[in-house]
Amino acid sequence: MNPPKNVTHVVENLNRGGLERVVLDLVKLQQQQGWRCQVVCLFERGALAHELDALGIPVHACGKRKGLDLAALSRARRLIRAHRTDVLHTHNAVAHYLAVLACLGLGVGKVINTRHGMGGMRRWERSELLYRAGLAGTDIVTMVCEAACSGAIEHGLVPRGKLRVVPNGLRVQEFATATPAARADLRQALGLPPQTQLVGTVGRLNWAKDQASLIRAFRRVHEQLPDSVLVLVGGGSLREELEACARSEDVSAAVHFLGDRDDVRELLQGLDVFALSSVSEGYSMALLEACATALPIVATDVGGNREIVQDGVSGNIVPPRDEEALAHAILALLRDPDRAARFAAAARAMVETRGSLEAVAARYAELYGAQEQGA
Repeated sequence: MNPPKNVTHVVENLNRGGLERVVLDLVKLQQQQGWRCQVVCLFERGALAHELDALGIPVHACGKRKGLDLAALSRARRLIRAHRTDVLHTHNAVAHYLAVLACLGLGVGKVINTRHGMGGMRRWERSELLYRAGLAGTDIVTMVCEAACSGAIEHGLVPRGKLRVVPNGLRVQEFATATPAARADLRQALGLPPQTQLVGTVGRLNWAKDQASLIRAFRRVHEQLPDSVLVLVGGGSLREELEACARSEDVSAAVHFLGDRDDVRELLQGLDVFALSSVSEGYSMALLEACATALPIVATDVGGNREIVQDGVSGNIVPPRDEEALAHAILALLRDPDRAARFAAAARAMVETRGSLEAVAARYAELYGAQEQGA
């Protein structure tokens, strides 16, 4: 029997975010390995679609409108059929149940869904009810961390026999580590004195990332280390609210909102400490990227964060919404460069050992039903 060749990935869109970055990088590598890939976006193509355009990998938008949009489903169905899809790989709940509906009767060989967050915590939500209905036509559901897998079982989201864990990964070799020169460059770009200590985070400005707690924690840091500055990279609906929070905490001059950026890797290289204040996570790409950049990390104890950051070895894990604990952990690293350097080295070693994109692609190849492509 010939191995499957044609893969259709279905997402909501390819705007900036951890899920979208995982899909982009996975599709690029799969194409290099001999798979014939396309990406179907249920809504718009998104800001990152151009990366696949440049490689000749098709990205299609279905332009879905609110509610049941039969025209969008029909377009998705035509795209899946025209690609002669052997493997349908959907990402998250909405993309999954709509894609399953769109391809009914097409005879797709393998249907795989990846849940990129914790998911399933609101069991009776409409989207979760529709998602579970779609699992009847699903072969495998992958979760990106053990915590999400346990949650899916506990909340009855997915039958245990269909569940697998496939952690996210990245191209570690493409990440340069933080250096004094990069730190000097970032301080100069931000108009800051050379001795400034930079705490940074990357993520959408939304409720899940809880940057408000980070800003309030940073006030405590800044009171004790006046040369410290907080850098927030990412756009989102809460920017004005977070800027107001910085003003109310009297640290607005020391909090830099850099917005949505294309140079995140370079910005990471200029930081002293990476902080993640999320109240909800799956297997955070932002944390993986911080590890690959060899940064000491402070992260909240949610989702798969403990599976990435080893507390006391490559960083510190603190309770979510505990501003005092978050501030204390950040201060401890800023005040102890030797400890911070040990954490940074351990973080890079972890991601080199078990955080590679190649390992992720190999695992999906097994689940697709082929050990190797291109043979």
